[in-house]
Amino acid sequence: MPRDSTSTFYEENAETYANRARSLPKRQLDAFLAGITPDGAILELGCGGGQDSAYMLSQGFDVTPTDGSAELARQAEALIGRPVKVMRFQELDADSAFNGVWAHASLLHVPRHELPDVFARIRRALKIGGRLHASFKAGEAEGHDGFGRYYNYPSAEWLSELLTKDGWRKLAIAEHDGGGYDGKPTRWLTISAER
Repeated sequence: MPRDSTSTFYEENAETYANRARSLPKRQLDAFLAGITPDGAILELGCGGGQDSAYMLSQGFDVTPTDGSAELARQAEALIGRPVKVMRFQELDADSAFNGVWAHASLLHVPRHELPDVFARIRRALKIGGRLHASFKAGEAEGHDGFGRYYNYPSAEWLSELLTKDGWRKLAIAEHDGGGYDGKPTRWLTISAER
């Protein structure tokens, strides 16, 4: 995540953000985990408060949680009781190391022009047949929310074209209505794909 108003928001509001009332995306987590071998290695990009990592760990998976915010990483460490690597998505440098990458409501902060490189890094980090889960706030043009956080706001068509061109297999993009930290109604895009 760029060192801008988005990063500043998460650094300054980490405790409030990490401890907010949030429903675990259990249906999506279970669907993602069902396609990964028991005790498989999972990389979580943008773990926030650590709730999703905690759930995956409780299900017996080998989870590597990461976040771009040092303050959020500290909050997640307090919840899950293990280290959280402070890392921007653009710093991912792994080769065939993971059975799955979980990026729930995190890659939506990557500047559009950097998404092809980030998806290529994720693809390289996955083992052959490894699974990706990522979710985005839908839209047509990048912009900022009321908290000053940057969003890439892609359309399903834009994401589909990008991922198909990069060789992802079994690509599926689901859409649903929901909300976010700002409390506003949100149209969400959820990607499922395989290396």
